[in-house]
Amino acid sequence: MKLRPLGATHLHASVVGLGTWVLGGGAVWGHDPNDAESVRAVHAALDAGINLIDTAPAYGWGRSEEVVGKAIRGRRDEVILATKCGLWTEDDRGSFFTEMDGRILRRSLRPDTITLEIERSLQRLGVEYIDLYQTHWPSVPPDFTRIEDTIACLLALRDAGKIRALGVCNVSVDELHENLRHAGDALVSNQFRYSMLHRDAESDILPLCAHIHLATLTYMSLEQGLLTGRIGMDRVFQPSEFRSNEAWNPWLTLPNRRRVLDLLASWADLTQRYECTLAQLVIAWTVAQPGVTHALIGGRTVSQVLENAKGGGLTLSAEDLSRMRRDVLALGAPATQPQPA
Repeated sequence: MKLRPLGATHLHASVVGLGTWVLGGGAVWGHDPNDAESVRAVHAALDAGINLIDTAPAYGWGRSEEVVGKAIRGRRDEVILATKCGLWTEDDRGSFFTEMDGRILRRSLRPDTITLEIERSLQRLGVEYIDLYQTHWPSVPPDFTRIEDTIACLLALRDAGKIRALGVCNVSVDELHENLRHAGDALVSNQFRYSMLHRDAESDILPLCAHIHLATLTYMSLEQGLLTGRIGMDRVFQPSEFRSNEAWNPWLTLPNRRRVLDLLASWADLTQRYECTLAQLVIAWTVAQPGVTHALIGGRTVSQVLENAKGGGLTLSAEDLSRMRRDVLALGAPATQPQPA
């Protein structure tokens, strides 16, 4: 497993991190995970060299944090533990974000809600401190909290020994600059969506982070399993599942899915050359892109986690990296008005 610095910290994190939203379960994933299997998956990740584990209170309403906490008990010194704050469910503090599994999620980066969230996360995780504490989404009106007020609260938590470093997620370039202005070197990472099919960050966020040596944690880099090649044309998602949201991921609609599957099939010679799976090939391509330092890859079983981990040790030639990019560019954009397959 390759390791890279986590921003300006002395921590070296695995290029493949374990994303644990799926361990929280719920209707958005279409299944109820087995917590014992989830713990085994986390153990397998650690044994395979993955030391970066990312979770959040919103993942299963604390269930993901609880499972991760159980899994790392006795192995805390092996883990760079990342969790988040900023999605609030208990009352009307914050601004409406979305409804999920029958609950209203609100964006709240108010110091009063963050102070509650950090204590609950520490308790669920069973730890005394969190290595990387991230704001899950930026604050927005009508209940808007100034970035400087949020950062002041987070720096106070750092000074109290409850967190080691700060991170942001899903911010614009302007929001990132404002966070950096108030947090300085305490802000070490930026988490955002990025994959070979969703490359918006290449135009702004990725070059900026590379220039200022900020760690980047990408998510949905396998496009919720699509880029593994295992979601066939016969796979049907329930309306409650996150993957049925065509606005969020139009590549999963049948006509677009066919195009992606054909692209992946064209790389059969590459998987043979590198003796790897498609998932490993895509992971290796992702972490080789300029500015990408770490990719958070979800996994709920031992076999999935072990497969993903091997992608973090795979090195592709410059020629093959360029070929894959050319193929992806030739694929173009997803059709916005899908026609029946």
